[in-house]
Amino acid sequence: MTVRFFHTSDWHLGQFFYNHSRQYEHEQFLAWLLTQIQEKQPHALLIAGDVFDVINPASSAQKQLYQFLADAHSLAPQMQTLMIAGNHDSGYRIEQVEPLLEKYNAKTVGVIHKNADGHIDLDRLLVPIYDEQNSITAWCLTLPFLRPAEITGLNEQTANSQNVIAYIHQQLIAEAKQRKQDGQALILMSHAHMQGGETSDSERPTIIGNEEALSTALFDDVIDYVALGHLHKPQKVGQTHIRYSGSPIPLSFSEINYKHQVLDISIDPAQPEESRFQCEALPIPRSVQLHKIKGELNDVFAQLNALPQGEIAVIDHREYVDIEYHTAIPPQPNLRQQFEDALPKGRYRLVRISRQYLTSEKNAEDAAQVSLEPPTPEKLFQQIWEKQGYAEDDAVLKDFLSLVQEAEKSLEHEQDS
Repeated sequence: MTVRFFHTSDWHLGQFFYNHSRQYEHEQFLAWLLTQIQEKQPHALLIAGDVFDVINPASSAQKQLYQFLADAHSLAPQMQTLMIAGNHDSGYRIEQVEPLLEKYNAKTVGVIHKNADGHIDLDRLLVPIYDEQNSITAWCLTLPFLRPAEITGLNEQTANSQNVIAYIHQQLIAEAKQRKQDGQALILMSHAHMQGGETSDSERPTIIGNEEALSTALFDDVIDYVALGHLHKPQKVGQTHIRYSGSPIPLSFSEINYKHQVLDISIDPAQPEESRFQCEALPIPRSVQLHKIKGELNDVFAQLNALPQGEIAVIDHREYVDIEYHTAIPPQPNLRQQFEDALPKGRYRLVRISRQYLTSEKNAEDAAQVSLEPPTPEKLFQQIWEKQGYAEDDAVLKDFLSLVQEAEKSLEHEQDS
């Protein structure tokens, strides 16, 4: 039996991009996805976490999700929609609407639950996927984002979160092996940061220095496909069948060149291992463009003037512009207005301006002379002050030093008491 499903994640419904709503962009994505569902009629749609952008999403974002589920169910009544909570979601909140989700053949797993005997409730985590004849064609092992505070105590042998996560995987995979019958596939859906995954600057940090990134060794060879969420770039991790689908829209300017997509997966366990898995990337059209403009001021103005013309009437449909200009001198007071004037009218939203100071020859020579002495608060303050482009000001420095003295006295007082 062949199981066919879509893999997507990190929708971040309700996101605001530099105070601009992404509702229109999400509407366009969801309309496109409904067309794909209608055409291809998959057995399941897997949404691997970060459905919403914040733990308490606005009513408009929730309405977007539930309207999509209703529309998808009307277009493909046999399709199951399986969702897990990501680190941006409230697992308890998205589980509260189970009666509503059942009407649309949808299920969500937000947190790990315990049975009365204290063991993991594996029934909630193992979800059967049915084919057109209502026979089980696959099992989906659903693992939401595993917060240390929520999984403490699931394994009495250790309080280490990494060991508990390994224990959860072992228990779930062992139970899946027992339930799996010939011809049925095993799909594991997880929201996690895997070792070797390439990040962007829009993913909320869940670990420090990648020290707690998970290893793909957690996934037993019996698993036919691992549907991952959390990282926004579509990518394989280690093996062809372990993948991040990526986000459907760019969630930061660092994602401009990402090829946003939904993965169309087919698995036939009866086939030889090298041919049982098929993956097609369905490219998502970008409804609003992003432009990153970089360079010295003259070059920036030239790039702004060269942008495509043509007014876009609705503000929420206009393209985003991020400017990073390079300069050796402090900015002019009206620089933002100059940038706005250089942009073609009625088409763009200038959402961010940043500056990068050019290093003069003298500063470069000074930087090359590395001092092994620890910097004083005064020296650090002067370096930051100069980096921001401000001229030397004895009065400001004097005020800063007085604050340092007050802080030192306060520390001495605490140590004495």
